[in-house]
Amino acid sequence: MSRPLDGLVVLDLSRVLAGPWAGQLLADLGAKVVKVEHPQRGDDTRGWGPPWLAEDDTAERMAAYFLCANRGKQSLAVDIATEDGQALVRELAKGADILLENFKVGGLARYGLDHASLKALNPRLIGCSITGFGQDGPYAHRAGYDFMIQAMGGLMSLSGEPDGMPMKTGVAITDVMTGLYATIGVLAALQERERTGVGQHVDLALLDVQVATLANQALNTLVSGKSPQRHGNAHPNIVPYQAFACADGYLVLTVGNDAQFSRLASLLGHPDWAVDPAYASNAARVGNREVLVSLIERIMATRKRDDWLAELEARGIPAGPINTLAEVFDDPQVRHRGLHCTLKRGDLDIPQVANPLRFDGETATSDLAPPGLGQDSAAILAEMGLTPEDIARLKREGVVR
Repeated sequence: MSRPLDGLVVLDLSRVLAGPWAGQLLADLGAKVVKVEHPQRGDDTRGWGPPWLAEDDTAERMAAYFLCANRGKQSLAVDIATEDGQALVRELAKGADILLENFKVGGLARYGLDHASLKALNPRLIGCSITGFGQDGPYAHRAGYDFMIQAMGGLMSLSGEPDGMPMKTGVAITDVMTGLYATIGVLAALQERERTGVGQHVDLALLDVQVATLANQALNTLVSGKSPQRHGNAHPNIVPYQAFACADGYLVLTVGNDAQFSRLASLLGHPDWAVDPAYASNAARVGNREVLVSLIERIMATRKRDDWLAELEARGIPAGPINTLAEVFDDPQVRHRGLHCTLKRGDLDIPQVANPLRFDGETATSDLAPPGLGQDSAAILAEMGLTPEDIARLKREGVVR
């Protein structure tokens, strides 16, 4: 099956999560992604284990973290601190469409491998630089990590119980969102290049993305002039829209409009709530949150979770269980949609989470497993015209692996 980005070449000099996430998505969409890694260390996340997929004396250990963001790529292990390594990257850039990198500001310029330098060789090259704080400003020189950015960007101030410590999310969500924004920016630059023939530079900062994705909470602040308080598992603008304890577990109730609330009130034995001025509208329910939630909590605690879920489903009231990840991948809908898939690398089965995009009913997930370190170096160098003798010399000198 042809893919939307078939024929495009991505030079991926990024590490860890945000950049590699964008590279993996571009690979899923059909681009050829050459992942440039250090010959000894590789991407930092290769060592971010346990857990490991393979751990013995004969197999390369692969951290689960690395496997989550590097599907569909070829690995070229080259030392860009050497002149020969820099020359190889420059040669690759001449035939590339997109450069992804997440070095500190100015980090690649000292090697002559920044977008401006490479664009001089290939005016059509699109660059995407991902940093903690952007290419300019008082923090531009700082390193940025997801956890720190969640704190500085306000997300942690919104997460956690009202009287508890501010909390980060359980996934590096700022990195993931930055990877998605990077992909959007690159695709927009590709469209622009169709008109102008010239590649643009996309400057993307984790802090910018974090602030931009505060969504309704950002506007709550800008409209009211007050910083929102933490609500735990409750919603700041909708009631009831939170987790509730049942007799044997927890569920999430997400009542999104007054009609749904009316059906919930009937289910809970209080149809009068739907016409009571204190609860009839969402604004009223938000204003009387504490009283109403307390009433619902007492009723929900009287029955088992699955009994409630069946009743809620029958009445079209949105609700769901709080699943563990093991339960997620055993969920009938998740299984039906094929979100847990497996890719082959030799005799090894590598588990993956499928790309959620589908085109005409077909998954966008690449069938190329995450690569071993330097797995494709020889093939890529041969495609560039290097002889076996050239490749052997570079290997002896530690330029490539």
